[in-house]
Amino acid sequence: MLDRESFREYCLSKKSVTESFPFDEVTLVFKVAGKMFALTSLDATDFRVNLKCDPEWAIELREQHACIIPGWHMSKTHWNTVVVDGSFNREFFKKLIDHSYDLIVKSLTKKARFEAGL
Repeated sequence: MLDRESFREYCLSKKSVTESFPFDEVTLVFKVAGKMFALTSLDATDFRVNLKCDPEWAIELREQHACIIPGWHMSKTHWNTVVVDGSFNREFFKKLIDHSYDLIVKSLTKKARFEAGL
């Protein structure tokens, strides 16, 4: 299972990813080419991550996994909150992160992808 630090390292290992605290001093946000794909609170007692998700797959995931709920403080259509509670494995978690990252990269213009080195 990924803990907060492993999650952070995994996100930062992806091409053109930056981390910042644009909302407050405890909400860590990961962006690719200036667009958010993942965020987590550093002061929450349980480890939760908001990830972008294809709307149809988001519904499927919520139906299949009690630990995946509509995105907290986000668009419920396009974001899921994943409660990292040990009920899924590391590879599944990475798949969710990769999906979020890939959605953002695909949404970028050719120019933005080029400028970001993607």
